[in-house]
Amino acid sequence: MGLTAEGLVHVDGLLSRWVQLPTGVRAHYVTSGDDGPAVVLLHGGIIGSSGTAGWRLMAPFLGQHGFRVYCPDMPSFGLTEDAAQVYSPGPGGHVDFLHDFTTALGLDRFHLAGNSMGCMNTVNYTVAHPERVVSFVLVAGPVGDTVPGEYLRWFNIQPNGRRPNTRRFDGTAESMRSMLQAILHRPGEIDPDLVAMRTAAANRQREAYQRHLAARDAVATGDAPDLAARLSTAGRLRELTIPGIYLYGRDDGFPVTELGHPQEDALARIQFFYPADCGHQGQTDQPELFNQVFLEFFSTGKVSTATAERAGVSDRRPPNPALVGP
Repeated sequence: MGLTAEGLVHVDGLLSRWVQLPTGVRAHYVTSGDDGPAVVLLHGGIIGSSGTAGWRLMAPFLGQHGFRVYCPDMPSFGLTEDAAQVYSPGPGGHVDFLHDFTTALGLDRFHLAGNSMGCMNTVNYTVAHPERVVSFVLVAGPVGDTVPGEYLRWFNIQPNGRRPNTRRFDGTAESMRSMLQAILHRPGEIDPDLVAMRTAAANRQREAYQRHLAARDAVATGDAPDLAARLSTAGRLRELTIPGIYLYGRDDGFPVTELGHPQEDALARIQFFYPADCGHQGQTDQPELFNQVFLEFFSTGKVSTATAERAGVSDRRPPNPALVGP
């Protein structure tokens, strides 16, 4: 089908939009749905990621089922323009950007979800601005220093044979395709338009992305203590009463046993799920399942028993009746 004039994959029901923030930054986002409760979906952190790349299979579905959905391109990603580095690179700047973005769009209260880096951004924003978040969904990402520091360092920095090394992009479509194959459980025939869109975004944001990586690594290694203190989740995330669930694919290249279980042990109020046949980007590997989980949870505050069983509700502790049930 080819890309749009803006270089985006065309998706029925997904509209490309821009908003100029009070800081002067031009923020790009895609949206779906005309009315209903607001949902903000945050993309992952591999180079070339964007709101379109991360949520193209879910946003139109939620938009068709009574929600207004917003998928922003974070600074250093997609089409968002921050050449002057108004927002500091890395996770601190992402929290500030997201707050300005939602405020500019008049989103005083909204459901929030994120995958991978978007998971961490969801956690950081929810802890910083709990008054704005109705409920949240986390997908395959870190939760800050709520768990011991070695898990955050492992997730951010330590590449191995089962996970993509975000520093290996060489500017070509071939290397981008290789990275996509690493995060999908059954990559199959990867859409060449998706590869083209992500490759262009990665090359456009390459310098900004390197600054982002450096800032993220500094938090993980303890070299940015002031920023780490600002983003600390220990003793905070677990105390929030905002309804939250977490989905961690059993076939993720970031092993469940090393990241999923310690997070679950530390977060008694969050209901965990471990869906089968699902890698790091579950909303792409299992779109029908993830769409249904998100729809039920954002609509009712619960995941039905039948859907929870399909989604691999954790058997490590009894399901939370406030979050799972008829």
